[in-house]
Amino acid sequence: MDYSYLSPATREPRRRREGMMGAIGAAGETRSALGKLTPHLVARPDGAFLIRSAEPLPDYPKRIGDALRRWATEAPDRVFLAERNADRSWRKLTFAETLAAVTRIASALLRFGLSPERPIFVLSGNDIEHALIGLAAMEIGVPYCPVSPPFSLLSQDFAKLRFAFELLTPGLVYVSDGAAFARALDATAGPEIVRVAARNPESAKALPFSQLLAGAPDAALARARANVGPDTIAKFLLTSGSTGRPKAVVNTQRMICANQAMLAQAFPFLTRAPPVLLDWLPWSHTFGSNHNFGIALTHGGTFHFDGGRPTPAGVAETIANLREIAPTVYFNVPKGFEALLPHLEADAALRAKFFSRLEMLFYAGAGLAPEIFHDYRAMARRERGRDIPFVTGLGATETAPSALMCLIDVNEPGNMGHPMAGLELKLAPVEGKLEARVRAATVTPGYWRDAELTRKAFDGEGFYRFGDALRFATPGDAAGGFIFDGRIAEDFKLATGTWVSVGPLRAALVSALAPLAKDVVIAGHDRDAVAALVFPDLDECRRLTGGERAELADGRVREAFRKRLAAFAATATGSASRVERILLLEEPPSLDAGEITDKGSLNQRATLQRRAQAVAALYADTASQAAISAR
Repeated sequence: MDYSYLSPATREPRRRREGMMGAIGAAGETRSALGKLTPHLVARPDGAFLIRSAEPLPDYPKRIGDALRRWATEAPDRVFLAERNADRSWRKLTFAETLAAVTRIASALLRFGLSPERPIFVLSGNDIEHALIGLAAMEIGVPYCPVSPPFSLLSQDFAKLRFAFELLTPGLVYVSDGAAFARALDATAGPEIVRVAARNPESAKALPFSQLLAGAPDAALARARANVGPDTIAKFLLTSGSTGRPKAVVNTQRMICANQAMLAQAFPFLTRAPPVLLDWLPWSHTFGSNHNFGIALTHGGTFHFDGGRPTPAGVAETIANLREIAPTVYFNVPKGFEALLPHLEADAALRAKFFSRLEMLFYAGAGLAPEIFHDYRAMARRERGRDIPFVTGLGATETAPSALMCLIDVNEPGNMGHPMAGLELKLAPVEGKLEARVRAATVTPGYWRDAELTRKAFDGEGFYRFGDALRFATPGDAAGGFIFDGRIAEDFKLATGTWVSVGPLRAALVSALAPLAKDVVIAGHDRDAVAALVFPDLDECRRLTGGERAELADGRVREAFRKRLAAFAATATGSASRVERILLLEEPPSLDAGEITDKGSLNQRATLQRRAQAVAALYADTASQAAISAR
């Protein structure tokens, strides 16, 4: 689940500067861009709560392609897609040009005998050709699956990619660059699979993408499109979860279209003027594809491809783009907002451009540090004279993605808000917590070719099980929204019987160890105390030693970690919130070993299993010399 408030943000605590905070603006001013979700709560005798919002789900089209056709008619010359050329100029396609290209490609695809049993794979990242082939596939009722590029470019054994091929049996594979993806294709794609490449097709024994553009619309295309309906599979989106093996989440046309209707109700500013997006989030994940790209398509907006990334080095490209493009809505993960913040603070011209027509900031994928939340709000006040909503919610690949959205005025980040229009939320008591479960038109029918996994994903009333726990922000009162309360499957009991809530503890420990730790894994099942494995930030450790490489055994590094751990332990309210020992890991997490999910987050269970010896060292009678104690 790559849209929900699941994993801790890696961040360094920042001191709030004088004059940065100010009073929060009037709720009416702050929320003018947002709609309303009015929760209705029913408490059941079995301990569960049912919550629905009073607002009805607006009407929505039955096919994704209807939006493209609408805007190609109403605004044919408006730019829909804009991507950087090698010379830094913008390559642009209008809505009319996009529809013409999609129609030709869709006609060409009909020749390859594609179907849900033989879908289309896209192995490379976001680009115009990716958008065109994906839209063309959905136009004729052929599912397409955008696969996370690290499966092909970073993996050494291609195990996840090979499993995805075996599970979905694609009939055609598109890559942006035949040379870059040749090794992965040769290892996984059999001779029966058609290969298509935009560049260097000969390196991958592929057809040039331009050949697809030679298709000519005919009666077959019209028939194929007429057969596409709400229950037609639009996409397969892969998510690894706790097993480490990809699961293919079925995304229907209905799911995606209904979710966009929910978003339009939640964010009415999208309907007032065509949105302008600058976005890097990968389309192999539901946040970047169904949510962000879907917003631009649904509302006739302009989608600018951002080649930047949420890292200190990668943010430079984003900054260069933001000097030219003023977004009306800006989506990012917390690390992206953190990486961008110091540049906005230091550069008045960049800051003025960024906020000039911004209606909303939106974060997802992890927890946002309160300092980051407040600093963006303060900058917005200075630039615009009012607050800009800084929004998040709860969702999943299985919910297309949005399920809850926070449209209420809050003073701190992390509130998931209320069920979106047309969605029913059940909070079911599980092991002392309330698990979030949902029913809606936006919920997947299941996992492709895995009936058992599908059965387990739903309860007896047909609610999809998130696996996330929520708690009332205000006990017993749904009006205050709901706070993320950890992953049910990750939580465990100490030997004393005390439950440890892993999600919130991970987030708190990463924050306490910042900036020296990238992430942590919490251990302690059936043990007397909580401990943690730590993946250090070697660049930050190196700054402590002044050396060319980080020596984790260096006394200065260990003492810096010890002081932070001791300070964190001093704030603990009991054994479930106190981390007694940590162990610094030299080896980074492994994608091939399943320690990293397809969306780049740590797989807690897989890491603990693979590093069982390190966990044992934490709990040895005589603690390993490598361990660092809070005492």
